[in-house]
Formats: sequence, structure tokens, C-alpha cells
Amino acid sequence: MTTTGEEHATARGGPLWWSRRRSAVFDWSLAAVSAVECAVEGVPFARDAGIPVAAGVVFGLLAGSVLLVRRQWPIAVVLVAIAITPAQMGFLMGIVGLYTLAASELPRRIIGSLAGMQLVGTLIVTFVRVRQDMVRGDLDLGDWFVPFASITTSLGLTAPPVLLGLYVGARRRLMESLRERADSLERELQLLAERAEERAEWARGEERTRIAREMHDVVAHRVSLMVVHAAALQAVARKDPEKAVRNAALVGDMGRQALTELREMLGVLRSGGEGERRASVAAAAVTVVAARAVEEGEGPCLSELEELVGQSAAAGMVVRLSVEGEVRSYAAEVEQTAYRVVQEALTNVHKHAAGAKTHVRLAHRVAEIAMQVENEPPPEVGSASSARLPSGGNGLVGMRERVVGLGGVFVSGPTEAGGFRVSAVIPAV
Repeated sequence: MTTTGEEHATARGGPLWWSRRRSAVFDWSLAAVSAVECAVEGVPFARDAGIPVAAGVVFGLLAGSVLLVRRQWPIAVVLVAIAITPAQMGFLMGIVGLYTLAASELPRRIIGSLAGMQLVGTLIVTFVRVRQDMVRGDLDLGDWFVPFASITTSLGLTAPPVLLGLYVGARRRLMESLRERADSLERELQLLAERAEERAEWARGEERTRIAREMHDVVAHRVSLMVVHAAALQAVARKDPEKAVRNAALVGDMGRQALTELREMLGVLRSGGEGERRASVAAAAVTVVAARAVEEGEGPCLSELEELVGQSAAAGMVVRLSVEGEVRSYAAEVEQTAYRVVQEALTNVHKHAAGAKTHVRLAHRVAEIAMQVENEPPPEVGSASSARLPSGGNGLVGMRERVVGLGGVFVSGPTEAGGFRVSAVIPAV
């Protein structure tokens, strides 16, 4: 992960207004060179002005040293350079000052105004000096040379530093913009990575819940019936050997069915190979296979509801099934959910109200399918625990999740007569 913004922020380590020590050393060197240049140029200026040479040298040293503050006050440097132009001083200061001014963040109108003043001042001074030299006879050229030399010199001392400064300033601003965009993109990528991790964790939790619900629906019902039949087998083993044989056969059949369904689900979890045995990948495999099973029409359906009720009746439950409306087929996931709701409701009757009369109602309506499983109070107090069936408390939660996931309504609770009712309505589409 890059740290462009942090590196840029911690790069400031120079004295005063300088961002780096190297920049401070460079400016001090430029100021020293400019001061020496102006001091040397102050000698002829003092002679022409009729002042002491020492005064001209000191004036040049002070004027040239102004270049030291070019980064902090570029306007002041350019103004000083314009002011000493008539004395033919500060050529280096004028060039460097214009470059710094053009590369700064100042408005373009200020840069253009000061650059124009420098251009006009240099043009006038050069024009006057060349004209004087031609009058004294130092230069023997035509009249065309005066404007040519003036324009060329003024443009040569003004245009290049201004253009170079504008280019460097634009490039610097572009780099700053790119750096800020890179920092912003880095923060956005970090946020996206955190959100992706949160979504992945949420998805893993959802799939773990789904696996638990599937395992519960597949195993709990058949194992509950096996326990009920085993309890009945124990009670009638000596009194009615033939009935005991039938109960033993039923226990074997249900055990084989439970093992078959359990092996199918475990095969799903193992089909992905060694690298996919982790929880998240296994959950994804369950999702894919579950979706494929829905598309291929696998799993329980409403046509098997009579067989389901018959299994409960064979286990000793007094149960009656009634169907209303025109029987028709629905989407695979709708039929599987309806089947699982009835299956889990019957399992709860076996666990908590053994021996109670139970009514299973199924209604085919125009745009929905409704089901209700209602049991009366058990005949004897404590009979619910005769088979000693454990309860994990997840059956009703799983049913609600299935029904609500399809946009349906699920209601469960005790009845006024002391029994229990489970109702669900699932959209047909």
C-alpha cells in the first residue's frame, strides 16, 4: 500500500519557509551569486551616477540578496528587479524572479502585469543604452539595430523564464492533483476492501445458517420418527412380536432414508476438493448445488405430502390431511418450502405433544398456497417426553426464514384449547 500523502507531508524538514534543506541551500547560493553580480554591476552604476563606488557596491549587495526570499515573496523580488533595471543591475534576479513568479499559485493577471512591466522596463533601458552607444560612436550600425536590439534583449530576458515557470507550475499542480487522486483512490480501495470483507463475512454467516437449516430439515424429522418407533418397539416387543417386527422395519427404512439424504449433503461439501473444504467455500458449494437441485426439480414436493403424513400415522400419531382447492404444481422452491413447513410441524408434534390429534390442511388458492398444522392437547401430561426427543429450538426459526425468504407470511403459537398451530402462506409465483 502506498503512502504518497504521508511521504509528501513528512518531507517538510527545511528551515523557515523552505520545505527541504536542499531548497534552502539552493536559494542561498542563488542569492549569493545575485548579490555578487549586483555588487560588480554597482561599480559602473556608481561612476555614472557620481556617487562613491563603495555605496554602489553596498547597494548592489543589498539589492541582489533580495533573491533569497523568492519562494516566499516572488512579487517583491520582481518589483526590486524592475526597480534596479535602469541601473543595469540584477539580470539574474530578474530572470529567476520571473520564473518563480510564473511557477507560483498567484493569479495569471498578476503574473502577466509584472512580466509586462519587466518587459517594458528592459525594452526602454536597452533602447536608451544602445542609442547612447551609437551616438558616442561605440557602435557603427544602422538605425534598425536600436529597436531590434531592444526588442530581442527584452524578450530574451522575459519570455523564456515566464514560459518555463508557467510550464513548471502547471506540471507541479498536475503532480499534486495526481497525488491527491492517488491518495483518494487508496482510501476508497481500502473502504471497498473493508466492505467486501464485511459482505463476505455476512455471506458466510448466511450460508452457515442455511447449512444448519438444511441439515435440520433433512435429519430431524426422520430421526424423530425413528426415536418414536424405537420407543414403540420397546413397549410392544414382548406383547406383540409382529407389530415389533413392523416397527423395526420402519425404523430401518427411515434410517436408510436419513443416511441417504445425509450422504448427499456431505457429498456436496466434499465435492470441491481439498482447497474448498473451508467453511466459506463449502457454503458456496451448498448454495450452487441447492440452486441446481431447485432447477432440476430435486428434493421433496407436495405430491409426497400424503406419504409424509402416512409416516407420522405409522408412528402412532392420529393425523388427518385435508386438501382444498384445485391441485396444481408450483415452483420447486415453493413446493419444497411448503413440504418442509409441514414436515417440521409434524416433527414438533412428535417431540412436544406425542399422542395428540393433529390436523394438516393444505389450500390451493389463486395466487398463493396456504398450509396449517394444528394439534390438540396431548392426552396425558408428560406424554410429550415419553420418547425423550431433544429440541434445539431452531425448527420454528428455520420455517419462518424459509417462508419469509419467498415473500410469504408465517405465524405460529398456542391455541385456546391448549394445542399448537403453525400457519404459513406462500405466494404461488
